[in-house]
Amino acid sequence: MNRPHLPLARTAARLATLAAATAGVLLAVVAPAHAAVPAGRYVALGDSYTSAPLVPTQVDLNCLRSNRNYPSLVAASAGSSSFADVSCSGATTDDILYGGSGALGIKLPPQLNAVTSATALVTVQIGGNDIGFSGIISDCAEASVGSPLGSPCKDRFTAGGTDQLRGRIAGAAPKVTAVLRAVRQAAPNARIVVLGYPAILPDSGYGCWPVVPIAYQDVPYLRGVEKALNTMLADTAKANGASYADVYTPSIGRDACKSSGTRWVEGLVPQSSAAPFHPNARGEQGMATALLAHLS
Repeated sequence: MNRPHLPLARTAARLATLAAATAGVLLAVVAPAHAAVPAGRYVALGDSYTSAPLVPTQVDLNCLRSNRNYPSLVAASAGSSSFADVSCSGATTDDILYGGSGALGIKLPPQLNAVTSATALVTVQIGGNDIGFSGIISDCAEASVGSPLGSPCKDRFTAGGTDQLRGRIAGAAPKVTAVLRAVRQAAPNARIVVLGYPAILPDSGYGCWPVVPIAYQDVPYLRGVEKALNTMLADTAKANGASYADVYTPSIGRDACKSSGTRWVEGLVPQSSAAPFHPNARGEQGMATALLAHLS
């Protein structure tokens, strides 16, 4: 089954219409050393937060994948005997299980195909696109154009008394379960680690409109949605024999509202090389450090 999805490039273009310009500054990263991680075959599965679109150097334009994303840093630090990074921007759980297509529309096999019986470590960062998070952020940004007042985004997604986004998160849980079970079947002896998502918005308060154009009262709502997604991922990992690497906690204080020298995640107008509302090189390094600490 090939299930086409909205390429991240299209979402990024939509976000860019809200901004006047973008700028990029390459950040240097140094992979941490001496970590006690499995030294055998390492396979990285995931979406754009794993692949690191626009973070130099891009080595796969169809998947917008960087060779300085966190899997590459971890593999280098661990001295993995072999390494396969099949993460791809726009990927959903279906892309892991059944295949799909990348930003250039080129068809891709299932990411799962990279997992073999000899695999020692598998990392999985997935679920954001299953709930449509990139589209949610762009919709909420558009809803706040002209005024930071009110909660237009929350009002839209909770109309009728039902929180649609919490429903999407619940609906994604069995899909993540299917991924983890398939990985376990393909690699019975592998260590499987599920990563959550880093903080996009501040962990407290009402954001920084118009720098990050989310209405003040929508910021707590969207923060709660991201935390609910991470909780689902942690619970699903535990229930399926995998562990959960928390990358949200170490990213607190490094959200898109912080200065360009501090933040892990860029805002609507990136000031470091990254896609809008995605990790920059510092964020990828931060997730690598958190993952290595978890593995140790």
